[in-house]
Amino acid sequence: MDESGENGGGVAPILRLDAVSRHFGEANNRLDVLVGADLDVYPGELVALAAPSGAGKSTLLHIAGLLERPNEGDVTVGGRLAGQASDSERTAIRRVQIGFVYQFHHLLGEFSAVENVMIPQLIRGLPKKVAEQRAMQLLAYMKVEGRASHRPSELSGGERQRVAIARAVANAPRLLLADEPTGNLDPVTAGYVFEGLAKLVRASKLAALIATHNNDLAARMDRRITIRDGKVVELD
Repeated sequence: MDESGENGGGVAPILRLDAVSRHFGEANNRLDVLVGADLDVYPGELVALAAPSGAGKSTLLHIAGLLERPNEGDVTVGGRLAGQASDSERTAIRRVQIGFVYQFHHLLGEFSAVENVMIPQLIRGLPKKVAEQRAMQLLAYMKVEGRASHRPSELSGGERQRVAIARAVANAPRLLLADEPTGNLDPVTAGYVFEGLAKLVRASKLAALIATHNNDLAARMDRRITIRDGKVVELD
């Protein structure tokens, strides 16, 4: 990588963590979770974060998603320095630039699949017709358009997670952060959901950082990283 932060093809990273440190407590009770951690994630790239419990995986995701501030270092999302930005600036960046997918789908039970994908767009101010059209396109991409009118309780686990992924990218973010997105699914369904997620990332040139304990899925991503002694380390 050159000093400008670009890779060999001249493309700048969507996510950059620069010498990020995060600790909890003070003095003798201080716990260092991240210590000068560096990470770049590029457009269209799937990066697997494979770290044991307690290594700092959630902290890293929270800092990358601007949900938590580093004690030292900075975070750049889509070319904007955000680690030490004001709360309002961080919220604005997070709303537009970042999508989140969790182990549990967190869909709103009283709304249909298509309505769940429309809601983030309506909050952003898009007209209802435009939001519905995009929501249906995303559901079709994730191969659940036939379940658009169904509520979450009427969907299978894999269908719920595919709807959750569609919702996460409804506002066309540049960065997707996922925390065990297939953790509640059986291996076959997990593979199917991951396949849809990977296609979406490639097609939309998202940068994706995906925390997973599933070694098979991690092996299918572009890179694998872990957290060791507070630093981000590339795995072979």
